[in-house]
Order: sequence, then structure tokens, then C-alpha cells
Amino acid sequence: MNGRRRIAANREPAARTIVGLARVPICLLAVAAGLLGGCSIYRPKPLPWQPSLASAPTVTVPARDLGGVPGLRPESIDPAKGLTETNVAALAVLGNPRLRAARRQEGVARAQLFAAGLLPDPVLSGGITKSPFFTGYTAALTEAVRALILHGASKAAAKAHAQHVHLDVVWQEWQVAARARELYVQARTLRHLRAALGTRRRDLGRLYRRDLAALARHEITAPQAAGDLAAWNAAETDWRALELRRNANRHALDGLLGLEPSVHLVLRRSAREPVIDSAQYRSALAQLPRRRPDLLALRAGYRSQEQRLREAILGQFPLLGVGVDKTRSAEEGIQSVGFNVSLTLPLFNRNRGPIAIARASRAYLYRDYRARLDESVVQADEVWTATRIMRARLAALAAQRAQLARAVALARRGLANGTERYADYVRLESAAIGVDVPTIELRGALRRAEVVLATILAIPIAAHP
Repeated sequence: MNGRRRIAANREPAARTIVGLARVPICLLAVAAGLLGGCSIYRPKPLPWQPSLASAPTVTVPARDLGGVPGLRPESIDPAKGLTETNVAALAVLGNPRLRAARRQEGVARAQLFAAGLLPDPVLSGGITKSPFFTGYTAALTEAVRALILHGASKAAAKAHAQHVHLDVVWQEWQVAARARELYVQARTLRHLRAALGTRRRDLGRLYRRDLAALARHEITAPQAAGDLAAWNAAETDWRALELRRNANRHALDGLLGLEPSVHLVLRRSAREPVIDSAQYRSALAQLPRRRPDLLALRAGYRSQEQRLREAILGQFPLLGVGVDKTRSAEEGIQSVGFNVSLTLPLFNRNRGPIAIARASRAYLYRDYRARLDESVVQADEVWTATRIMRARLAALAAQRAQLARAVALARRGLANGTERYADYVRLESAAIGVDVPTIELRGALRRAEVVLATILAIPIAAHP
């Protein structure tokens, strides 16, 4: 009996040990289940195999809300009645695939700002030991003090970075709107050119066919017919080149608006508005650093880097961690509570590498901003000077066209009363169209230059027919 009692007595500590060990995993599972209750769940999102181009331009926001689009004013949009220059720019900003992707960067920046505002999680560590008599354990809860010190600078840097990303997207919207306006102007220019070149092509073709009949009757010589044939071939070449340009312009506009390549947009004239004058140019140039989105984005990026440098300098101080721990001895079963501190001595590293990188990055961003500002001033002056040169050239072409218009009118009256030869009239009209073509091209180039200048100066863009 005594032997049996001794065996039972010896088994009791072991039994308590087994029961204690069984309780620990259950507790840990309960804690883990509570923590995982608020965790995110991974859901795969496969990439598509088909394009998402639209078959027709659509408006996803009310017309009154389009005033928030950079450089655009609220204007009704009805693709069936035709799109104005402002309509095309608004649809490009709203539907451009690249802009849609760029706006997702703002979501990433906001998520980074959210992450920077979170406090670091404390670290829970522990262990279990056992002996024939007791089950011992160690539990410690530690928090990194350094992360708390850097929290303010990190959050400020993330906030400035979010502003940088937002302003960069706004600048991309400006550029897309300007590109849409340029393509609109180019489409309208090509439409006017098509009318002029079509008239010249038709009349020169008719003249050559008359030459063939006159040549058969021996009324003209072969060199005369050959000259008219060369003129007709040149008109045909210009016409085919124009068709290629129209095709490229249509596909570029469809792609910018996120439309299928088979879409043919109906474009109509825009309301006439004043262009940029000298006073407006000088005022906008002086306010350029405070208005243009890309320069404001660079300034926000510089502020973010300033905070990164501040964060790196704060990081040179000793890495400190504090916490509390609770232990139970496996030999005696004595419980104790204590306080622990961990300190990294700044002897070799001292965070000098991140500080050097942050300072070099700040210096680069400073120079990058200065370079962008200087380039913008030079570009603005170049385009502004070019617009004045083009206006002077248009005035000279207008004077030539007025003289030719009077000559064509006299030739048309002479053709009607029989005093003017048809060939002479067609050649004179072709010469007048030869002035019309560069005039139309130059007007389109001037309007595109005005769009570029307004984009450079970051001022609202006036629409022209």
C-alpha cells in the first residue's frame, strides 16, 4: 500500500504539468482567434483578356460638375449634336485610360498615409518550462519607443507625399485636356483642308480631262497637257497625304478618350473667346510657381523629403524598447513581475547612411524643382514669341489672299461672259487655294500653340472655332 501511495504521489505533479501544458495552446488559440477576427482576407483579382474601350463617348458626371476639371467650365455634352473643343477635353479627362490608372496612385498614397498614421504594435513574447513539480513560464510585452518618436515625421512625410501624388495627377489631367484640345483643333484644321484640297483636286482633274479632249482635237500641245497632269498628280498626292493625317488624328482622339478605334466623332464649332494677351501672359508667368500643378507637386514632394530627412535625423538616437514581463519559476513556482529596457548603442552605424541618402535626395529635388521652373519660363517665352510670329505671317497671307480673291472673282465673271479661258481660271483658283492651305495650317498651328501656352502658364484655356 505504501508503495502504491508513493507512486500516486509522484504522478500528481506530472499530471498537473500535462493539464497546464494543455491549457496554454487553448489560450493562445483563443487570443489568435480574437486577433484574426479583424484581419483582411485575400481575394484574387485576375487580369482581363478583352479591352474595355467604349463604343461611344459617355458622360459619367453631370455637366455642372465638370467645372472641377482643370481649365474647363461647365458645358452640356451631347455627342449626337456634336462635340465642342471643351466637350472633347472634358471627355478625355473623364475617360482617358491612363488617367484612370493614374488616379489609382492617389489611392496608394492615401493608403500610405493611413499606414503612417498607425501606431506600432507591441511585441508579445513568452516561453514555457517544466519540472517534475511545477510548470514555469515567461511572458513579456514590449513596445518600441523609437517608432513612437518617428511617428510624427513619418506621418507628415506621408501627408506631403499624398499631396504630391494628387497634384501630379492634376497635372496629368491638364496635359490630357491640352492634348485633346490639340487633336480637336487638328481635326477641324484637317476638315477645312479637306474642303480646299478637294476643290483643287476636282478642278484640276476636270481640267486634265478637258486637256485630253483638246489634245485629241489638236487644240493644245502635249507639254501643256503634261503640265496640267503634273498639277493634278500633285493635288492627288496632297489629298492622299491628308487622308492619312485624318486617319491618324481620328485614332489618336479615340484612344485618348478611351473609345474603340472605329468610332467617328462628330465635332462642331466652339464659342469664340479672347486669347491670351500680353498683360495676362506677364501676370501668369509671375504666378507660375503658385499655379502650375506639376510645380506644386514638386514642392509637395520636397516637403515630404524634408520630413524624411527629419525622420532620418531622429533615427540616429539610440534604439530604445521598453516593456514589462512576468515569470514563474519551474523549480519553486515563484511568480515575479519586472520591467525591461533594451537599448542599441550608437557606436558604429548611428543611422548615418539613411541621413546621407535623405540629404542627397533633398538636394536632388531642390535642383529638379529649379530646373523645371527655369525650363517652364523658357518654354513659355518660346511659345509666346512663336504665336506673335505666326500672327504676323497670317496677316501677310491674308493680304495675299485678298489680292488673289479679287483676281479669282474677275476670272469667274470673265468665264461666265466668255472672255476668260477655263484653264486660266482653274490655274488662278489653284493658286488661291495654294495660299489657303498654308493659311489653314498656320491657323491650326497658332491655335495649338495657344493651347500649349495656356498649359505651360496653367491658366484656363479659351476655346476657338
